[in-house]
Amino acid sequence: MRRLLLLRHAKAERVQPGERDIERVLAEAGRADAIRLGHYLERHALRPDLAVVSTATRTRETWALAGAAFADAPPAAFEGRLYDAGPQAILSVIKETDPKVGTLLLVGHNPGLHELAALLVAVGDVDTRERLQEEFPTSGLAVIDFALDAWSRLHPQAGRLERFLSPRTLAAATD
Repeated sequence: MRRLLLLRHAKAERVQPGERDIERVLAEAGRADAIRLGHYLERHALRPDLAVVSTATRTRETWALAGAAFADAPPAAFEGRLYDAGPQAILSVIKETDPKVGTLLLVGHNPGLHELAALLVAVGDVDTRERLQEEFPTSGLAVIDFALDAWSRLHPQAGRLERFLSPRTLAAATD
């Protein structure tokens, strides 16, 4: 059994003159969402064995704030290939994951994460899958389960969407 947590970075500031996209920082609302998401992960026993995080500033900040909710933050690896990556590139990163990692968290970007989630999910609650198909907003979290013994065996349409959260549904879930 494998569990994949796909987390889109929290809301970021717009690119400032002279700034590169990869350097964008989180907006105030994004920081609050990342903290709330971390508490949700901790409270619902969604602790990753490993977090693989894009090297962009906004993804690193998202993980730092969310990961702080755990008494002992899970280990993180920062992966440049996740920045501006398409679904196949992200899938390649996942397939390289050590088989000892049962629950993997990826913190990345759209449209790659959204396209990857659509590629991997075959079953799950119909309404939840429809919401995921519509959009993958900032601070969105897809939890996808796989009946696999190794990440290297991951393939399209192999997953069951266990849950999908957006900032709006997260706020409702934590009230």
